[in-house]
Amino acid sequence: MGLLRSLVSCQMTDNLKKINGDIKMQHRSRTTTRSGAILPEPKGTRFGYLGVICSVTAGLVIGTTLSQMMANFLEEKELFIPSDDDDDD
Repeated sequence: MGLLRSLVSCQMTDNLKKINGDIKMQHRSRTTTRSGAILPEPKGTRFGYLGVICSVTAGLVIGTTLSQMMANFLEEKELFIPSDDDDDD
């Protein structure tokens, strides 16, 4: 943690510049190169939403399967038995 903080502080001191007597932080946009040329547009992810949908669906299926298996295990070992209380009073 301390190493990370010292690294960040060193990077920040590299970005400081004295402009008109005031110390200001130098900021460069990530859309340009050092020479000032505009960088090309980044490549988009193909099937981005499809990947999210597939991973969420897989997570839900795995989660429900594991919880069902755990509930069956608990019921088999008689650690958890759902009560069959009838409220017909």
